[in-house]
Amino acid sequence: MTDLHNLSAYDLHARLVSRELSAEQIVRSALDRTGTLEPHLHCFNMLMPDAALAKARDTDRRLAAGQPVGPLAGVPIAIKDNICTHGIKTTCSSKILANFVPTYNATVVQRLDQADAIPLGKTNLDEFAMGSSTENSAFGPTRNPWDTNLAPGGSSGGSAAAVAAGLAPLALGTDTGGSIRQPASFCGIAGLKPTYGRVSRFGLVAFASSLDQIGTLARDSRDTALLLHAIAGHDPRDSTSADEPVPDYLAELDRGIKGLRIGIPREYFGAGLDPDVDSAVLAAAETLRSLGAQLVDISLPFSQYAIAIYYLVATAEASSNLARYDGVHYGYRTPADVDIVDMYSRSRAEGFGPEVKRRIMLGTFALSSGYYDAYYLKALKVRNLVKQDFDRAWQQADCVLCPTSPTVAFALGTRTQDPLTMYLSDVYTIQANLAGLPGISINCGRGVHGLPVGLQLMCRAFEEATLLRIARAFESVTDHHLARPTLSSPEGT
Repeated sequence: MTDLHNLSAYDLHARLVSRELSAEQIVRSALDRTGTLEPHLHCFNMLMPDAALAKARDTDRRLAAGQPVGPLAGVPIAIKDNICTHGIKTTCSSKILANFVPTYNATVVQRLDQADAIPLGKTNLDEFAMGSSTENSAFGPTRNPWDTNLAPGGSSGGSAAAVAAGLAPLALGTDTGGSIRQPASFCGIAGLKPTYGRVSRFGLVAFASSLDQIGTLARDSRDTALLLHAIAGHDPRDSTSADEPVPDYLAELDRGIKGLRIGIPREYFGAGLDPDVDSAVLAAAETLRSLGAQLVDISLPFSQYAIAIYYLVATAEASSNLARYDGVHYGYRTPADVDIVDMYSRSRAEGFGPEVKRRIMLGTFALSSGYYDAYYLKALKVRNLVKQDFDRAWQQADCVLCPTSPTVAFALGTRTQDPLTMYLSDVYTIQANLAGLPGISINCGRGVHGLPVGLQLMCRAFEEATLLRIARAFESVTDHHLARPTLSSPEGT
């Protein structure tokens, strides 16, 4: 029988309902593979084997009784550890929340349960989703399955690595400035950041509330469509949730792309872009042209300010959101016998890691008296100009095509001492968050050392179906999405 870890979520579900496989077989296979590879990769902060097997057995019982099951029945899924799970730790990979157990489920977790998906565990991330390499975790870094000496990207590195390594066919991630798409690029899989408001953020531990979005990680466009359909839709508990109809993404996948106008922004193909990434992405554009799409030169001039805008807006919102971790209500409290003021400062100093502290300080400065207008308010104004760039682009194009990251995966430890270089990993992804647009990264080839290269596509708000159509068309004539890493162990293990 085919190794189950090589099967897509779509195929696993189909084999389950045809009774070729049982849900318990599928889950045991995933747990066995995770047990073998997890010590080398560290994708998970917590596994839930007993709960996963119990859910699998219940699924099998319902099928045997002729009862209907959901569209994700029998499918293991990994959940990023900043998404609340009732009765199960949600740590954000931070010491300050190391023992936090939510009393409710995030809306996306509820919807996964309604679709009968089987949660396998909570995945590692950069602390509070602040990072691009999953090295900022309080529990240690995740390693890239393509080469375990390399970073998997971040902050959803645990989720991306789990899917790439075949530990789970699907995973949830979050994307504030590229934290789904960049690790998807580094790990050679598909990562979708939906439109802001398309997927409920209720139960997501906030980093930057105007930028954060829950999204999907999978191996191909069909599995992405399957998962997105399960979690998308309006949620009255999230005031930023959009009351927009959710298309049948699977039904629209194979409509083709003939006549679609694909914009190539000149600002995304210049200094700082590795030549092998450049050539792979432009070759992918030519493939789409051969399928009937029209390539159009466009300009997004305010993109050059995206990094500066992002690190003012995101840090300011982080400073506000993380003020609640004070050692009083919940979370880590210093054991030192001190007065209340020192208790606040010590709890935060001991509980937060260096990158989170850096961003809190940057954000607090940007919001401080005398600097608010000069920094934060100005950043909001230029953010609007970035959105207007895209509004003009949609008059010429139906989609924007560009690299996901300027490089392939980099070695662990090489950028941790240079925050600016690390921040530039997201130079092409931040714009979609600033403008609230959907974006997807798919594997489009190999770069230096045979590592995956990510192709990024962005569309108008709520046009995820168009992104998935383009990805599906590309996959129909290429085999990059079928590439699987041959796992190598880190030196010394």
